[in-house]
Formats: sequence, C-alpha cells, structure tokens
Amino acid sequence: MKKIIAAIDGLKYSESTVQYAVQVARETNSHLVGVFLDDFTHHSYSVYDMVPRLEPWTADIRELNHQDQLLRNQAVENFKELCQQSDTHFTIHHDRNFALPELLHETIYSDLLIIAKNETLALGTQEAPTRFLQDLLGDIQCPVMVVPEEFDTIEKIVMLYDGQPSSLFAIKMFSYLLPFLKELPVEILSVKSSDQNLHIPDNRLMKEFVKRHFQTASYQVLHGNPDQQIAEYLKQTDQNALVVLGAYQRNMVSRWFRKSMADVLMEELKMPLFVAHK
Repeated sequence: MKKIIAAIDGLKYSESTVQYAVQVARETNSHLVGVFLDDFTHHSYSVYDMVPRLEPWTADIRELNHQDQLLRNQAVENFKELCQQSDTHFTIHHDRNFALPELLHETIYSDLLIIAKNETLALGTQEAPTRFLQDLLGDIQCPVMVVPEEFDTIEKIVMLYDGQPSSLFAIKMFSYLLPFLKELPVEILSVKSSDQNLHIPDNRLMKEFVKRHFQTASYQVLHGNPDQQIAEYLKQTDQNALVVLGAYQRNMVSRWFRKSMADVLMEELKMPLFVAHK
C-alpha cells in the first residue's frame, strides 16, 4: 500500500486537491494523508488591518483567530467526509510550524504529493506557479501531482521526453505509482531542432522500454522551441490530459533567469501535471 499526501490550506480549502487525491488513493488502494498546513503565521486577515483601530483590538484578534479555527475545522470535516464516502483509508496531520519546511519534511516519507497549482499559504491570490509552489518543487523529495483549481476526469496521458535520464525517470515513476491510468491513451511527446529527424531520442531503446509499460503508446515529434511548441500543442487537445515531465530541481540562480517547463505549463494550461526528479 502506497502513502499519498494531499497538501491542504484549511483557510482556503481546495476541493479539487482532495478530489484528485481521493481518486488516486482509491484507484491505487493507497493510504491518503491529509496534511493540513496550519502555519502559525498564516491567517485569513492581516495584522496591519487592525492598526488603524482606535480602541484596543486584542479581543478583535481573538475573534478573528477563532473564525480562522472554525474555517480550519470545517476543512478537516470536508476532507473526512469525502474520504469516508469513497471508503478511502486516511489519516490527518496538522503541521503547525512554518508550512514549507514542514511539507518538505513530509515528502521524505511519502510516495506522492498532490497539491493545487495556485496554493500560496498567504493572503490573497497569485498567478500560477506561486512562489510557495516554486520553492516546494525545487526541493521536494517525492513525485508530485500539481492539480488545477477545478477537478476534471483525466482522459489522456502526455509524457514529455527529451532523451535525458530525468524525463525517463518521471515516466518510470508515473508507471509505478499510477498504474490505473496506463489504460488511457498515452502519447510520448518530444521536441527537436528543425535540422534533426523525426525519430525520438534513443529511438530503439525507448520504444523497447515503452512497449513493456504502455503497449498502445503513440509518438509525436515536433520541431522548434520546446517551451512554445509543447504548450501550443497541448492547448489544441480536446481532452483533459495529465502531463508527465522530469526534473524541476535547479539551483536558485538558475530559477531566477530561466523558467522550468513545469512553470511554463502551469502558466499556460489548466491540466494536471505529474512531476518527478531524482
């Protein structure tokens, strides 16, 4: 039995995260852990909002904290209800210290993390990929499924393959962790420069490997810039595809100057992503 964790902000409960997590746990007969990121610095209000008040506002903050706790309690109940309705084995963790290091520590002991692409653990909203998600993906210790704001049935699998070990590692992890999705149409997508042929990298070895895991897989090779070609190609599909891709991990300087493919796809698409790196 695998261990899957779902990262949940109780103050901004993501229904789609829980729906995807419950589906994956049920289909793989896995144990689901709802990791509620109850960071003690995270509130639904800003302390600066209280400063202009003329009267002492200690009682007001106590009431706001109470309202936050009610929201968090309701999020836990919503999670429990969905798990119980689907007969999913589950546990609940409350991580009350700083959210990012707490969640990273949880991923060391997990097979798969599921998280919303717009998760911020902060007031307000941010465009995907959020800063929290970028920092998380850079140091995560297990594969992750990044899901959109709304749940939709996965109808197709698109695996990004560039001939590098990292892309094949992601394909292997997907095959091992989510075998129930292997029955869906599977496409291996590569992008090469315009002066190269239309064979996928390591054509013979790759097809030999894929045949043992995805017997009906098809292949598509595009020419051009990978960031542009892949996003445009996926936008044209009329099916909800799960996109499988490799390494996100880079040093901090690299992250400043160049977006990862995962960043590009989170910005451009509303499809779930499966990201794995060594």
